[in-house]
Amino acid sequence: MTSLIDKALDATIAPGFSRFGYKVRQREWEPIDESLEGRTVVVTGATSGLGEAAAHDLAALGASLVLVGRNPEKTGRVREEIVSATGNEAVRTEIADLSLMAEIRELADRLLSRDEPIHVLINNAGALFNERAETSEGIERTLALNLLGHFLLTNLLMPRLIDSGPSRVINVASGGMYSQRISVGNLMNGKGEYKGAAAYARTKRGQVILTEMWAEKHAGSGVMFSSMHPGWADTPGVVESLPTFYKVTKPFLRTPAEGADTIVWLAASDEAAGRSGLFWHDREPRPTHKSDRTREHPEKRDELWSALEDLSGWTG
Repeated sequence: MTSLIDKALDATIAPGFSRFGYKVRQREWEPIDESLEGRTVVVTGATSGLGEAAAHDLAALGASLVLVGRNPEKTGRVREEIVSATGNEAVRTEIADLSLMAEIRELADRLLSRDEPIHVLINNAGALFNERAETSEGIERTLALNLLGHFLLTNLLMPRLIDSGPSRVINVASGGMYSQRISVGNLMNGKGEYKGAAAYARTKRGQVILTEMWAEKHAGSGVMFSSMHPGWADTPGVVESLPTFYKVTKPFLRTPAEGADTIVWLAASDEAAGRSGLFWHDREPRPTHKSDRTREHPEKRDELWSALEDLSGWTG
């Protein structure tokens, strides 16, 4: 959709990110009716919010799902709810703390040991932390969960994704990234005053950069890379991390399913196929910057990649 209304909504930010923007744009969309039978989809952060909503819709399309969560009881309960709601029994769970590189390696080993294809990887796990803390591995947890873990898991699974092609990697970012430039010299968020929202936004900026870099590095491989932002959605993460924002905007927030619509569309749609490296919102590619102040110098991208290699212990 390239209508004047869509362009106006995108330019105005708040209305476009709200439930109003979703409802207006939805009028021009076709239903997602592609079958995902025979396609294996790995969803991280699948036990609440956007991840859970996307998993429900993907199961309804017939996908074989791997739900990755941190809490075994909660992850198992979500699996049961999805199977009950969709009748799709091809849903299994994997338990891992995706802020810990050791657990990500173990998860990747388990996924690869099954000798089954991986057609779609949805990197959705993430959180906004209002206080700085480090994981047991000594990595600042915003960086660890929102960016470094995605970098490691995706690279570990890349050979299988290529072998399974055509395949897709979808990175769930945030419109908040429009406010920040990547800071390679402060990836650990240890310099100056820690501000949770800014640290979160910088990791989301990093996800968008990685999406573009993967698309360049693996052009012609059969793997499509996409990043997206869901707009403002009513999720547990927003309630817990941004209580004031939630209180003010609650009437205008999207449902989790509305926020997750573009995730599902990118995973399933024939229309999205082959359009690698783009940043999406409401089924349309969007600019990655609203201001020149957030643009990074090209060499910073290579520095970011090298820093993530060092911190995660992965070398390609």
